[in-house]
Amino acid sequence: MPVLAWIIVSGLAMSAIALVGSVSVLMPEQLFRRLVMPLVALAAGALLGGAMFHMLPESVNQLGNNLSVYVWVVAGLFSFHVLEQFLHWHHCHRPVSEHQPLGYLILAADGVHNLIGGVAVGSAFVVDVRLGVVTWIVAAAHEIPQELGDFGILVHSGWSTRHALTYNLASTLTFPLGGLLAYALSDTIDVAVLVPFAAGNFIYIAVADLLPEITTTPRPLEKLLHTATFALGLAALLAVAMLT
Repeated sequence: MPVLAWIIVSGLAMSAIALVGSVSVLMPEQLFRRLVMPLVALAAGALLGGAMFHMLPESVNQLGNNLSVYVWVVAGLFSFHVLEQFLHWHHCHRPVSEHQPLGYLILAADGVHNLIGGVAVGSAFVVDVRLGVVTWIVAAAHEIPQELGDFGILVHSGWSTRHALTYNLASTLTFPLGGLLAYALSDTIDVAVLVPFAAGNFIYIAVADLLPEITTTPRPLEKLLHTATFALGLAALLAVAMLT
């Protein structure tokens, strides 16, 4: 399948993940907590593992082991720090009652976030289809708990289910647009530099956003479960790297 087709299909598939958010409306708060937080821990491991075991090695392979690779990683970290600081965007993985609703601000920030994610995945596909698939899987693992939380916030802050679903889906359509942008830029620039940039994005989300979420529970059994699922995410991406 041509690279452009991979980018389009993967982008639309990522947008479809927004539909899983509607499940949060049907969940009791306690069940939401039990299911989502282990998913957050798994996503943190997958993001960190994807960045460290796949994206950074491929970046070094494509660009050489020079300072510019790590500058792009730091640029990716810094860009998401700015996104959080100035748009007040954050992932919401806890029950809705523990967060102030952010409404349109969440949707706008998610649109920017998804655009960057689409560029990251699209550039990974341009570099290597296998890297693109791994990058997409890692991004999807992170997107599911995020969409559950964001959709829940919109509904419980007064949005109708239909409007929350429509606007949340619209904010994810920037993901395929980002992929197409990366493909278009590949004729004029070396999009391989966007792979370490995306790795920096993934590292920031895992370390600054997701890991703090899973370390706040006081219950030893929950800590053990979250640690185990975090390790599982890391181990799964390491195993894929060793087998490919």
